[in-house]
Amino acid sequence: MTREPPKLAVLVKGWPRLSETFIAQELVALQEAGHSFDIWSLRHPTDTKRHPLHDRFKGQVHYLPEYLYEEPERLATARDNAARLPGYAQAYQVWRQDLRRDPTHNRIRRFGQACVLAAELPDQTRALYAHFMHTPSSVARYASIMRSLPWSFSAHAKDIWTSPDWEKREKLQLASHGAIFGATCTAIGAAHLRELADDPARVELIYHGLDLSRFPAPPQQCSRAEDAPFHMLSVGRLVEKKGFDRLLQAFALLPRSLNWHWTHIGGGNLGDELSAQADAAGISDQITWMGACDQPEVIAEMRRSDLFVLPSRIAADGDRDGLPNVLMEAASQRLPILSTPVSAIPEFIDSGVHGQLSADDPTSLASAIADLARNPTRTAEMAEAAYNRLIADFRMDPGIRRLSERLSALCADEP
Repeated sequence: MTREPPKLAVLVKGWPRLSETFIAQELVALQEAGHSFDIWSLRHPTDTKRHPLHDRFKGQVHYLPEYLYEEPERLATARDNAARLPGYAQAYQVWRQDLRRDPTHNRIRRFGQACVLAAELPDQTRALYAHFMHTPSSVARYASIMRSLPWSFSAHAKDIWTSPDWEKREKLQLASHGAIFGATCTAIGAAHLRELADDPARVELIYHGLDLSRFPAPPQQCSRAEDAPFHMLSVGRLVEKKGFDRLLQAFALLPRSLNWHWTHIGGGNLGDELSAQADAAGISDQITWMGACDQPEVIAEMRRSDLFVLPSRIAADGDRDGLPNVLMEAASQRLPILSTPVSAIPEFIDSGVHGQLSADDPTSLASAIADLARNPTRTAEMAEAAYNRLIADFRMDPGIRRLSERLSALCADEP
């Protein structure tokens, strides 16, 4: 039986991506809620592994030209076809205005990808939905103008805090061919975007939450053997905003009486630099760098750890975390949490109640680690409180219901 082309097209930066389980979780949930859509990816996958969650997506995945020079014939054909669309001249004008303010190769690539998208979308397409407010939303916006289609976006963290205000404002103004609605996963992000929108009601706060069906019941909490190391775990990309450089400095300050081990999961461009830092501090033999892992491997490590550590901070360019899903994943396994009061993290963790939030300097982090290691009863109580909060307030289902309603309404509009 031939599959009918879907009315909705979803744009993502890359598919699949191990570091973006929150996107895969959402798209699979929308699909299981009855939405039919294809994924249009701006980049090809670079991870050698994939989560089981990715295999649950049943639509087609289309890859736009990642670099325009690699597919010249496809681009030329698409540009010719796009130029015949009624909104092409307007899209070109909008793009040229953007290019004057952002004269980069990336901005040029966005328009080329938009031409391919507009030319290759099925005629049945009624709406576009882009994950991330920066590059994917620009491609969606230009293509939507060409095809006279409504579009929407989901904003997260880096895309909010490192994009210029002029660009965010225009993507939130209907008069500037902005989105019909924007969803974002943190209250702090929603407040910022509502200040820029012509109608604040078009910005929806939709927490990703957690699909608890993907996680086993938490293990029974057992006392750590007296001679066993205090096992800490971090999951996150090796980039500045995750704060792992300061965490390594904190480890070097821990009392010699504390027997500890740290496991890190994730890739990132600071891997060699951080490994060298650990070598210089003389702590490499107490560290395991696991690299990128799939979800079952992450869960297995969470279940054997004593503390989850995520020392998030604001990077020099303004980039920062939103509300990292790994905190909720740790809570699902009743793993005690140490993090920092950055961005939306306090929206899930009240310090001293659901986990410990420390300043991100090495001395404060070291003090917090040592204190939590000495007080297993208190850390277990906080882990239990975080688990209960997750169950009560941060399940995935309410957010998916609201997003499903908005997307259904978006696709019901005739172009």
